[in-house]
This record gives sequence, C-alpha cells and structure tokens, in this order.
Amino acid sequence: MKTLEDQLSQYAAYHRDARNIRTHFIGIPLIVVAVTILLSRPATEVGGFPVSPALAAALAAGLYYLMLDFGLGLLMAVLLAFAVWIGAWTASLSTGTWLAAGLGGFVVGWIFQFVGHAWEGRKPAFVDDLAGLIIGPLFVVAEALFMVGLLPALRARIEDRAGPFRHGAAAQADAG
Repeated sequence: MKTLEDQLSQYAAYHRDARNIRTHFIGIPLIVVAVTILLSRPATEVGGFPVSPALAAALAAGLYYLMLDFGLGLLMAVLLAFAVWIGAWTASLSTGTWLAAGLGGFVVGWIFQFVGHAWEGRKPAFVDDLAGLIIGPLFVVAEALFMVGLLPALRARIEDRAGPFRHGAAAQADAG
C-alpha cells in the first residue's frame, strides 16, 4: 500500500494551480456529501440508528484513511460521520428533495472540479489512477491544514515531490 506521502504527492502533482485547488475546496465536499446523500437510501434502523450503503462506504473510507495516517484518519472519520448524518437527514425527506440534493450536489461539484482542471490545464488525477477518487477528500483536508500552518514537514515533502504551487499570472501563463 502506498504511504500517505505517496498518495498526497501523486494527487498534488495534478493540482499545482492555486485556482484549481480553490475549486476543489467547493467541488470535493459537494461531491462527497452528494454521494453520501444518494447512498443513504435504502436504510434500515438498527438500534434507532440508520444503517445504509452510505454508512458502509464511510466506514470503509475512514478505515483506509486511518491506515494511511491515524491523525488525519480521525479527522476524516469525523468529517465522514457528519456527511453520513447529512445524508441520513436528507434521505428522510421526500424522494424529490433527496434526489435533487444528491444529484444536484454531484453535478455542481463536478462542474467545479472540471473548471478547476481547465484552469490547471491538466486532467483530473483519477483519470490515471482511480485511487484519486478517495484521495481527493483527504487532499482537500490536508491542504486546509497546510493553509493554517499545520503539518509543515508533510507539506514540504509533498511540494518537493509534486512541485510548488503556481499563483496568479504565472498559473494563467502556464495554462495558456
């Protein structure tokens, strides 16, 4: 299994344009929540708790994140639990509302992703490696932590492997 640094570095190599990363801060959470909403039906109650395909997917993803890094895995597990809660709540609404929220969020999230990659001038990471679909949410959380000054050693190692960010006019010149 690839390490956390391997996974994030490979994903980061497709995401060096700051504008693309900003679109991912909107697109990826929308996609994660939308998929969780859509997987929240059907559900069955076990001890008053809704058990659904969304819960199974979140548990599997959370376990994978914990195997990559315990601290980041715990944070991801909390975020996934919140997504499962949103999904269960949305699934309790009418079918039209559930579908509109799930499909709408999914489509809008992917629009943000593809706009970002148009600016980047590079295809999404999952096109070359499907693992990018599960690493994307972890990448967004790691980038948020980097932005507030946390995990500087991990950030430096990833940037050494993937290259530095491109900002502003330099990013636009490289994409054009």
